[in-house]
Amino acid sequence: MAGTVNWGTATVVGVFAGMLYGGSKEAAASVSKDAEVMLKLGSTPDKREQYRLMRDAMEKRFIRVTRGSIVGGVRLGMFTAGFYGLQNLLAEKRGVHDIYNVVGSGSATAATFGLIMPGSLRWRARNVLLGSVLGAAFCLPLGWIHLKLVEKANEGSSGERGEAKSGVGAAIERLEGNLKKKI
Repeated sequence: MAGTVNWGTATVVGVFAGMLYGGSKEAAASVSKDAEVMLKLGSTPDKREQYRLMRDAMEKRFIRVTRGSIVGGVRLGMFTAGFYGLQNLLAEKRGVHDIYNVVGSGSATAATFGLIMPGSLRWRARNVLLGSVLGAAFCLPLGWIHLKLVEKANEGSSGERGEAKSGVGAAIERLEGNLKKKI
């Protein structure tokens, strides 16, 4: 359906973005651990012991950053796949792509992730309710902006201009033309 996002592409982008975020978060968190290693190095006169400490610290840091990248990629990839998969399913079942698909998929996805968070049953129920409300509140303006951008991108694509342009340049020209009409 026109205007919907390709589920597979969005999932791959989500996985890579999550990997970058998770890896950078773990790399930034391991700075304090590097300072501890430097203190140990200063108190150890033996060169072999210093090399062993440095090697161990680098191996641990590599494992932490790699683990953070994998976990972050899986988390954001699952969220993205669930969100866009549900959005496309709603658009297909309802036969229309509108803001309610975005709001519904955002609410359901956030509620689902609230359910799988660790904690007691009461805590999970709270997370589901909070996730549902926050997901809908967050996705309402984003869905509206997305639909308006899709409308602007599709506007004038029927060939009403003399020269056939497509892509970003044509979208920018249409946007400039609309802004000039309003001014």
